[in-house]
Amino acid sequence: MSRQTRLPVKSAAAKPSPLAAMPTGDWLLLDNQMCFALYSASLTMTKVYKPLLQKFGLTYPQYLVMLVLWEHDARSVSELGERLFLDSGTLTPLLKRLEALDFITRTRDAADERRVIVALTAAGRRLQKQSLTVPQHVSCATECSLPELKALTRQLGDLRAALLRSTSSTG
Repeated sequence: MSRQTRLPVKSAAAKPSPLAAMPTGDWLLLDNQMCFALYSASLTMTKVYKPLLQKFGLTYPQYLVMLVLWEHDARSVSELGERLFLDSGTLTPLLKRLEALDFITRTRDAADERRVIVALTAAGRRLQKQSLTVPQHVSCATECSLPELKALTRQLGDLRAALLRSTSSTG
């Protein structure tokens, strides 16, 4: 990814859509759809992660939960959901499987029994050290330099924020 990639996400409301300059017949071509590029890249990224995580008994969504807990242990289920953009119906089965693997515990908050606190076990903390090579392997698979990966990650975060603003303004 040596060439510069720029996603037009800043002040999207002020700029005309880049699709406006595209011939009408090209609007519905699959290869012109950013959503398909993101979707297919996400599927492929998950395929890269799968063999790396299998040796730990983790799925990709479980790995994401572990990443959040490694950053800051003892989070509520709602905090995990907000951080990962997952609802509790999706998150709860993931957490049950991680608990069965003895990587986390789930306990009711003593101050508010409606809250469930998710915390790492000793095995979950050991897994962090064992998983250090995963990002390195994924980074190599992208064939991008570290500055390119950081820039792309930032641009995708900006894109997500713009899309969230768009969905919140449209109801």
